[in-house]
Amino acid sequence: MLNDKTILITGGTGSLGKKMTHIILENYTPEKLIIFSRDELKQFEMSQRWSMKKYPCIRYLLGDVRDKERLIRAFNGVDYVIHAAALKQVPAAEYNPAEFIKTNIMGAMNIVDAALYNNVKKVIALSTDKACNPINLYGATKLCSDKLFTAANVYRGLDKETSFAVVRYGNVLGSRGSVVPFFKERSKTGVLPITDPDMTRFWITLDQAAHFVLKVLELAKGGEIFVPKIPSMKITDLAKAIAPECSHKTVGIRPGEKIHETLIGEDEGRNTIEYKDCYVVRQGHLDAETRLDIDNGGRSCPKGFRYRSDNNPERLVIEELKQTLEQISDDYSIEKTRWSMDDIPQ
Repeated sequence: MLNDKTILITGGTGSLGKKMTHIILENYTPEKLIIFSRDELKQFEMSQRWSMKKYPCIRYLLGDVRDKERLIRAFNGVDYVIHAAALKQVPAAEYNPAEFIKTNIMGAMNIVDAALYNNVKKVIALSTDKACNPINLYGATKLCSDKLFTAANVYRGLDKETSFAVVRYGNVLGSRGSVVPFFKERSKTGVLPITDPDMTRFWITLDQAAHFVLKVLELAKGGEIFVPKIPSMKITDLAKAIAPECSHKTVGIRPGEKIHETLIGEDEGRNTIEYKDCYVVRQGHLDAETRLDIDNGGRSCPKGFRYRSDNNPERLVIEELKQTLEQISDDYSIEKTRWSMDDIPQ
């Protein structure tokens, strides 16, 4: 569905944006692939690998999601938008709340307005496990963002065909913000700082995340929150997999952190459909016709269902973590994936 189409990725110079650029350029023939971000240095670095001379379809646009007028101009003629731009560091959000609100919430509103103005076909917004039952400002801003995108399907009006959906997943293993490079660097000291020995986290690789987003781009009807079934791990097991020779020092959780993360809370579980490889959280404003399409091949989750990193039936042990880490190259991209998207509902 991406052949001969124009795709724009906000925050396209990030880890996921680069992985998606690689996948799209290797597997599809888009009319244009637009990388939209505010960092000129990262765009320059990307252009050395994916130049306009070698890939005539690619474009690099400087801009900020805070600037609605710039987004309106950038979205002109765009078929699909993948919204990956966000401020994401939990401690930074606690000390700079206004900046996170401007980017993650006001920026989301600008994306919706620009997409509707240009009649973009689909917008897929990337979310986080921290948006579910948030206790930190970052999670709260992403929850607001999720609500803005799902609600946009209602107030878009009858004259617009634009649909909006959300992808929510856990920490990306091997991304620039991952704890993996941090642990590797600190392993040189012989001691790894552990926030809490009981801490668990969901993890997804860059390759899994990128392919899941592209599959959702194809499947989304509008208003859904798609959640992949992904493994979780104990932070201490990850530390042992990276540097088994190192000792651990408990330093305490950072401001706004949780011991365990939640991808689907109990209240959302009542409106969740389970498929073999993902969950779809339905919103109350979806009409009956759309729900029937989404429900095809799935089943409602049982009463009291919740999807948390500590009760996740799929848990990675140390040896599995080592195997996964071996797949991460120097630029933290994933060359192989252990998780197939073939069984996502069609």
